[in-house]
Amino acid sequence: MIRVLLADDHPVVRAGLRALLGAEPDLVVQLEAGTAEDAVQMAASGRVDVVLMDLQFGGAAAGTGVPGAEAMQGAEATRRVRAAAGAPRVLILTNYDTDADILGAIEAGASGYLLKDAPPAELIAAVRAAAAGQSALAPAIVTRLADRSRIPEGRLSPREVEVLGLVAAGRSNRQIGQDLFLSEATVKSHLVHIFGKLGVSSRTSAVASARASGTIRGS
Repeated sequence: MIRVLLADDHPVVRAGLRALLGAEPDLVVQLEAGTAEDAVQMAASGRVDVVLMDLQFGGAAAGTGVPGAEAMQGAEATRRVRAAAGAPRVLILTNYDTDADILGAIEAGASGYLLKDAPPAELIAAVRAAAAGQSALAPAIVTRLADRSRIPEGRLSPREVEVLGLVAAGRSNRQIGQDLFLSEATVKSHLVHIFGKLGVSSRTSAVASARASGTIRGS
């Protein structure tokens, strides 16, 4: 059973997600958080496998009660959740689709990024993928990054070629980080750039595309 924490400041959104995920036999909404601060605390409880995290939380910072005090947002909450030992995976579900938002969330340690208008089946598949330790980028996000990167300068950098070569060799994100002396979050960020430049949405497709173009050696 995949245990999910819903982190969103809109109760109606949480109710809709609870109904959607609760209809699946292998998913259960274990906890709900209305603030990013609460999400970080609940994620550390050891009771969840995946956090479904919004990027933008309104209101004053939790615990201050001071109008205008800045609340923690989803990217920082993601970073704090993922910094803990044995942390659950974090899947971003938001209305925001700027390049800075996407890359910032992935660099913070998010396993995937979806928009709130994603089809239900896509969201459910992404939760399962995140729980399995896989990347889960919505096709719309991949397309956006591809459109941004499909320019001559959009070819893979030497570092990106290194990362993709290790992916092709069957190395995990953690192993690639160890091989290249990078954090796992940085490896994920490189993969997001690679996916966007190649116009793909998975590691397997990225390797196949790069091999077909001669960017990395074939098997």
